[in-house]
Amino acid sequence: MLLLYPREILILDLEVNQTVGVIAIERTGVPFLQVIPCFQRDGLFCLHENGCITLRVRRSYSSIFTTSNEEPDPDPVQELTYDLRSQCDAIRVTKTVRPFSMVCCPVNENAAALIVSDGRVMIWELKSAVCNRNSRSSSSGLSPLYSPVSFCGIPGGILQNKLPDLSLDNMIGQSAVAGEEHPKGSVLQEVQLKFLLTGLLSGLPSPQFAIRMCPPLTTKNIKMYQPLLAVGTSNGSILVYHLTSGLLHKELSIHSCEVKGIEWTSLTGFLSFATSTPNNMGLVRNELQLVDLPTGRSIAFRGERGNDESPIEMIKVSHLKQYLAVVFKDKPLELWDVRTCTILREMSKNFPAITALEWSPSHNLKSLRKKQLATREAMARQTVVSDTELSVVESSVISLLQEAESKSELSQNISAREHFVFTDNDGQVYHLTVEGNSVKDSARIPPDGSMGSITCIAWKGDTLVLGDMDGNLNFWDLKGRVSRGIPTHRSWVKKIRFAPGKGNQKLIAMYNDGAEVWDSKEVQMVSSLRSGRNVTFRILDVDWCTSDKVILASDDGCIRVLEMSMKSTCFRMDEQELTEPVWCPYLLVPRAALALKAFLLHQPWNGQYSLDISHVDYPENEEIKNLLQEQLNSLSNDIKKLLLDPEFTLLQRCLLVSRLYGDESELHFWTVAAHYLHSLSQEKAVSTPVVKEAVPRDRVNNPLDICYDVLCENAYFQKFQLERVNLQEVKRSTYDHTRKCTDQLLLLGQTDRAVQLLLETSADNQHYYCDSLKACLVTTVTSSGPSQSTIKLVATNMIANGKLAEGVQLLCLIDKAADACRYLQTYGEWNRAAWLAKVRLNSEECADVLKRWVDHLCSPQVNQKSKALLVLLSLGCFSSVAETLHSMRYFDRAALFVEACLKYGAIEVSEDTDILYWDVFAEGEPDAGRANVEQDAAALQRDVSRRQVTVAPCAQERFSSATRHLSHMFSLEKKELENPPLRSLCLQRLCCSHCTFS
Repeated sequence: MLLLYPREILILDLEVNQTVGVIAIERTGVPFLQVIPCFQRDGLFCLHENGCITLRVRRSYSSIFTTSNEEPDPDPVQELTYDLRSQCDAIRVTKTVRPFSMVCCPVNENAAALIVSDGRVMIWELKSAVCNRNSRSSSSGLSPLYSPVSFCGIPGGILQNKLPDLSLDNMIGQSAVAGEEHPKGSVLQEVQLKFLLTGLLSGLPSPQFAIRMCPPLTTKNIKMYQPLLAVGTSNGSILVYHLTSGLLHKELSIHSCEVKGIEWTSLTGFLSFATSTPNNMGLVRNELQLVDLPTGRSIAFRGERGNDESPIEMIKVSHLKQYLAVVFKDKPLELWDVRTCTILREMSKNFPAITALEWSPSHNLKSLRKKQLATREAMARQTVVSDTELSVVESSVISLLQEAESKSELSQNISAREHFVFTDNDGQVYHLTVEGNSVKDSARIPPDGSMGSITCIAWKGDTLVLGDMDGNLNFWDLKGRVSRGIPTHRSWVKKIRFAPGKGNQKLIAMYNDGAEVWDSKEVQMVSSLRSGRNVTFRILDVDWCTSDKVILASDDGCIRVLEMSMKSTCFRMDEQELTEPVWCPYLLVPRAALALKAFLLHQPWNGQYSLDISHVDYPENEEIKNLLQEQLNSLSNDIKKLLLDPEFTLLQRCLLVSRLYGDESELHFWTVAAHYLHSLSQEKAVSTPVVKEAVPRDRVNNPLDICYDVLCENAYFQKFQLERVNLQEVKRSTYDHTRKCTDQLLLLGQTDRAVQLLLETSADNQHYYCDSLKACLVTTVTSSGPSQSTIKLVATNMIANGKLAEGVQLLCLIDKAADACRYLQTYGEWNRAAWLAKVRLNSEECADVLKRWVDHLCSPQVNQKSKALLVLLSLGCFSSVAETLHSMRYFDRAALFVEACLKYGAIEVSEDTDILYWDVFAEGEPDAGRANVEQDAAALQRDVSRRQVTVAPCAQERFSSATRHLSHMFSLEKKELENPPLRSLCLQRLCCSHCTFS
């Protein structure tokens, strides 16, 4: 267990409940903020207060890796030291910018993601580089790090491709340390580690926010439309997000002060305004910028205007994007031409103060286009002589006009007439008409007595909605000339926006304490969101994302896209428009993801592996097949090189694919399986028929990583436990620590050292007499005779009376560790029994204890079969592993494992293994059609009758049972089963050597 303090990290051994190591930083070092321990290697990822991520790896000593016949070091170094191996760059920390947290990749442990308070996410990947002679770490006092001997679980050949940066355990080896005797024939390279920034996701700055969605999707702009959201920030920058991908499209630093509002002028341009802090006279500097998004060019829309004037309250762009209305706090209205950036009209000083303004969606664009078309035709008739030329010109004129209409572009000489309404402080409604530089006052509507001061207006179709300071909404039906007032009993109505889409009459109203969605056609509320107990944020701005989704900007620094019901919305990941291909098979439908995994794992139909799936007869539609190919293409070149390497074995391929899919269960399974299958092949290679046990299972030069604990080889595990108890002994500080160390030494068989610790008990200690007698007992005990019987009887009685630990110690003293393990298992101490078996018993007795543990793990009450599989692998019970996988219905893993075992000769071919082999492959596609099965069986019988396949009598019974399931084997298609050589190959796996094949 790790205890994190700002200046140090304490490492506690929970077995004895004491501190065994301290990682302290220098006086000038940056304090710790977070620590994450690694699984694959004994290392720590540490996050510091300045945003720096460091990797510390435990300093290794050769005492752990000495073989059992070597003399132990008389004075081993018993310090738990973690050396700083790599660190990334720090960030600039301010009052508002500081590191929040860090996460580490749980599968590869070679990457860390740092989350910063300003919304940034930084991805730091660990890279390894081979050291040159001038940069040896030994000169710096650190023990060198060496690359591991194995790659993907198996020692690689000289010509085999390797990818050291695949995972942490492929970067540095745990047994390759300074001072040890390295495995013969292995070429070890010293490596250095460094962090590399490979990803950066920018977030939103601190509030305030002003948001505006781009013009909605229509049939005219569908080819060029992008769902862009402009976000104005408090520091003057504008962030444009692509909502489909969720990525930042552009970041524009336009203003020098807080952005107050944004209005889009087209799909590729917008207007934004910002106001500075007022001076003593209440005057500010207004900034109004016109931005072209593709180029990033911005111009001051009002030219030199803007210094020392009344602040801008709002800007409104007309429906046809022709005109702009600029409303000031204490200054008359300004009307501008958006296309030419020229002012059309500045209202007189006696113009009423505006509290709300909105442009009308109605205009005379259709009549204007007819007028334009008539003008163009008249001009064409005056200049064209022949009718042929006239028809050509008319068609070209019409096409040009249609193109201009699709782009909503009008001639600069002729402007469409548009309308807008606004209200004054008394609530009176004014209706004005704008055409060119002409502004006419059309009508005035007296104030409604039930409404307070109008704060906002929204207009769509024939519906006009007004909101006031008291939270009232007034719905005007302009066609029916009726109005209806609704008191919402909420606070000030700050904003009203209609949803996009023809005939969509939904609107969203924003208040001080939340927001509501209304149906203006039915004049009823659809949904509501109120800040309070369940909603901890306050809404700053609202808009519509689509016709049924709303966008909320809140004071907690987030922008939320919600359903119309104000509930969290979801988005299909496979519909995201990603900027570049990303390897993520979980974006596919489950069936396709599994098919892609099978394609990467095994291609028995090819002479060599291929990453082209086009030639595979995939039963799904072509679109899914194209998605599979996109995923294959998105793999890095290094991964592709590994997958196409002919030296890359099946076990290594299974390990690599499990990493690519992030499947930790399969990763652990194939790591342990690859290690012990390769160890078995090594034993067979060096063993001779005369001396069968020349190389014991415990004696391997490249042991399994110690992170797998009791799954490691017995001798290696025992060495590690001896070092651990020695470290506990050195760090002990109280009598309780000494007593626990003594107990561990007795279980490990270190009686001499245990006696020394027992004799250290002081005379004033209440356990002095018992410890002295115990020391005498340990010294004088013999392994035979009456004393052994007496000690065994006493141990049995102690266990029966609830003193299990003491009874187990006595049994270990007389070399009855096997009986001790049985008692531990009887009383439910299964993990403790496995530990004792690994450190005290020989291989056969240890295997018996672990097999009983496997039965316990597989029982319905416990049901930990995945753990049982790993234990069986460590015992070399490969047939039992295949049977367990089959019973767990892991048919794909079972088939691959059986094939790997056959390649390594780990499973002897017999009738029982043949039945298991066929069962594994037959269940690959359960419940297939009975008619197809019968047809395939009949086809095989015809081959036999035609003497294409001659089956010996000894295999007739197995042949009959196998033909019933042959259609399931290898997931073969019906047309593939019609191939006689392929059927013969299938039978060859089944039949014995007495059978012949044509």
